[in-house]
This record gives sequence, structure tokens and C-alpha cells, in this order.
Amino acid sequence: MSNKQKKKLTPVQQEYQAFAKAREPKRPVLTNMLRAFFVGGFICLIGQGIADFFIWNFEFTEKTAGNPTVAVLILVSVILTSLGVYDHFAQWAGAGTAVPVTGFANSIASAAIEHRTEGYVLGVGGNMFKLAGSVIVFGTVAAFVVALIKTLLGGT
Repeated sequence: MSNKQKKKLTPVQQEYQAFAKAREPKRPVLTNMLRAFFVGGFICLIGQGIADFFIWNFEFTEKTAGNPTVAVLILVSVILTSLGVYDHFAQWAGAGTAVPVTGFANSIASAAIEHRTEGYVLGVGGNMFKLAGSVIVFGTVAAFVVALIKTLLGGT
């Protein structure tokens, strides 16, 4: 709480704030960071394994193996979300499961599952991108800005 807000609090309110802060459970920040780091890294390792699978078994190049790899990661993420596994895993792993592809697929699938009782158009279609909409907008704007800069600088 900022100092300006503390000045407006009565002595009883300030005493309660101190009381509540003293009894607030301490968060295991280091453990959470390590868990997120290793889980995110493991998800990326799985993605690299899938890409290598496409390269070795289907004669993809490193460049062309990216699209099917992303599709498989999205599919696995959506299946795990629909089974309720991804959410429990995400609660334990924290930010590590927010690896862009799997976290994005989870956010869209979760919203679709949550609103399916409202129908496919108004429920699933209308609410599926509420959470993920800002990601789509930011990604589109960022891609436009990068392409504009690259064009202005004469890149190919």
C-alpha cells in the first residue's frame, strides 16, 4: 500500500493492515521460479523432440518442421485441458505452463469448455477469445510494426 493511502487510514485500519501483513503466508518465490523454469524448459524440450521427430521420420527441414510441431503442441494442450489435467498441472507448475503455444491453447480451450452450455455460437464462439483476444491483437500489431520497420530499413 502506498504512503498516501496509509496516511488516509485510521489508526485502527493501520493496525489491522500490520496485523494482516504479519499473518500473511510467505510465498516460496525461489521454489516457484525454479519450478516454472524447469517446467517451461521441459515443455520446450518436448517441442524440440517433436520437431526432431518430424525432421528424422518425415524428412522435414528445420524450417518446415515448425508448423506441425506447433500443431501437435496445441493438440496435446487442448486434449489435456479438456481432460482437466492441464489446469491441475498449471496450478502446480505456475508460470512455466504459460509457454506461449500451450498456454494460449489452454486459455482458448478453457473458455470454450466453460461456455459450451450457452451454445456453440454465443457460448463457445462468443467467449472463446475473450481472454486470448488481447494476445491476438498484440501479436498482430507487433507483427505489423516489425514488418513496417523491416520494410523501412530495406530488409528482405
